[in-house]
Amino acid sequence: MSTSALASIDDYIAASPSAVRPILKEIRRTISTAAPEAEELISYRMPAFRLHGILVYFAAFKNHIGLYPPVSGDARLKKALAAYAGPKGNLKFPLDRPIPYALIKRIVLLRVRQNLARVPARETEGRGVGRTPPNTGMQRTARARRR
Repeated sequence: MSTSALASIDDYIAASPSAVRPILKEIRRTISTAAPEAEELISYRMPAFRLHGILVYFAAFKNHIGLYPPVSGDARLKKALAAYAGPKGNLKFPLDRPIPYALIKRIVLLRVRQNLARVPARETEGRGVGRTPPNTGMQRTARARRR
C-alpha cells in the first residue's frame, strides 16, 4: 500500500488490502463512537484522531494492526493489553486473531480523559476548539512600546 498521497482515512482504507478494510472500518467506527468530537486526519502517513491533541493512530501492516501511542495511566487497562504489547509500548493486534474492539474503545476513552485533563478550563468552556487565545501581557507591552 502506498501511503504517500493519502488525504483522508477513507483514502487510507481504500488503499489497504481488501481483507483488512473491514477491520480498519470497524476500528474507525469504534474510535469515532468513543470520541464523537474527535477530528480525523492522516498524520505520519497513518489514520489518526485528534481531540486537544492526538488520541490515537492506527495502521495496517502485513500481519497486524498497530495502535499508537503507548497506553499509560491505567494499570488495569495496561494489564488487559499486555498480550498485544509491542516494542516501545505500542500495540500489535494480530490479524489471525479477533481484534479487541472493546479494548480499543477503552484506550480511546482513557486518552480523551487524559487530553481533556491537560486543557485549561477556559479553553473548554464556551470558547470552542481552535480559537485564538487572548492577548498576553507581552503582546500588550510590544504595542505600548510602538506608541
